[in-house]
Amino acid sequence: MYYTIGEIAKKLNLTTYTLRYYDKEGLLPFVERDGNGIRRFKDSDLEWLSIIECLKQTGMPLKDIRVFIDWSIQGDDTIAQRLELIRCQREAVQQQIEQLHQTLKTLDYKCWYYEKAKEAGTCEIHRQLTAKDVPDEFHDVFCRLHHLSPDDAQGKQSKAG
Repeated sequence: MYYTIGEIAKKLNLTTYTLRYYDKEGLLPFVERDGNGIRRFKDSDLEWLSIIECLKQTGMPLKDIRVFIDWSIQGDDTIAQRLELIRCQREAVQQQIEQLHQTLKTLDYKCWYYEKAKEAGTCEIHRQLTAKDVPDEFHDVFCRLHHLSPDDAQGKQSKAG
């Protein structure tokens, strides 16, 4: 069964513009065209497009995705290169996840900070805040925000709003 570019775009929650751009960038060499040059997508193209979207979501540049696709089309001689590319991208995603965990923890700390300020009706209550006053779960965030080692944090006061 064949699909139009519009049908594929809808299935993948993409725009037809995005699919045309991918084609222009050399990411869709597997897509057939009819006698009039109209793209004809097959069911197997959905897997390719899903992989492209996955790699794009990881932050992989389109030029690297194109290399991956080219290697895939070349066949088994490029398995080692593809594996290494995917492993490197996986490591980059792991680092992104760790950074996002740190960011979320900082936001959780700031929620706690402003909840306490809201209860008191002022941020002034935090002027005398020390690491001892901060819940244990936010100790590392407090230290990071105030550029303190955990040992130095015991007497440090907060100034950030």
